[in-house]
Amino acid sequence: MPKLVAVTGATGFIGHALMSKLVKDGWKVRALTRTVRSDSESIRWIQGDLDNSIALHHLVDGVAYVIHCAGAVRGNSYNEFAQTNITGTQNLLSALSEQTQSLRFLLISSLAARQPELSWYAKSKYLAEQKVSESIGDRPWTIFRPTAVYGPGDKELKPLFQATRRGILPVVGKTDNRFGLIHVDDLIAAIQLWLVSDSPINGTYELDDGTPGGYSYQSLAALAERVWERPVRCITIPSSLIRGISILNLWLSRQFHYSPMLTPGKVNELQHCDWVCNNTPLTHALPAWQPSIRLQESLPQVI
Repeated sequence: MPKLVAVTGATGFIGHALMSKLVKDGWKVRALTRTVRSDSESIRWIQGDLDNSIALHHLVDGVAYVIHCAGAVRGNSYNEFAQTNITGTQNLLSALSEQTQSLRFLLISSLAARQPELSWYAKSKYLAEQKVSESIGDRPWTIFRPTAVYGPGDKELKPLFQATRRGILPVVGKTDNRFGLIHVDDLIAAIQLWLVSDSPINGTYELDDGTPGGYSYQSLAALAERVWERPVRCITIPSSLIRGISILNLWLSRQFHYSPMLTPGKVNELQHCDWVCNNTPLTHALPAWQPSIRLQESLPQVI
């Protein structure tokens, strides 16, 4: 009989892909949801959110594994990020502290946590990681820090990739800044191996697709040219313009009560010079894991 795994963020981009793989692999899953959903043979939905202690108790009661994917990626204040990413993580850990069974905990964080000074989001993810290491006690814990994740269902990188098909690549920052990418299926493969590992995997691990030195806007444009068989030109957006737009967007979001993606903090992240991962610690911890999907192969399917 497969053991029971609890998942938060199951309806998001990464969580949805993870749920599909877990069900396919025969796992029994208990998943948190804000809306009413029908259970299936493999999935039991727990209605609630990360502020609902009763729902969190029901979510983790008797499980062998907890995968915490939920997180806020948009917000118009630090408190909006902190409530979900920090307080929500602490609430989940508090529910786990009431359990007596042995279990393993995995937090899906972000490479942004490596530079918490850049944005509200990055700071909130970093502090969520600190909650895990400080509050989980003697239970095994793992943190995955993927770089930018793309794949079917992604709404953040897809517009950028679509632009390359039209022959342009918008650039925020310098064209030679380096960044990593990872297909969602490669991230899910790492989670699957974490689940079946004979011994607990402790610590914090970065993940990208293993491209040596990562990508630059220049190399990404060259890759897109080969895929689309047409010229792709890098168009640098002036820093003053993109920052002005982000400030305006933040102000409008507070007037009209929406959660923006483009904020001054997000501009800081986009202009940072190095978002390349080091996969070596993870491949030592999970020797069977190697990223296998390259952007040039998957770009047509992604868009």
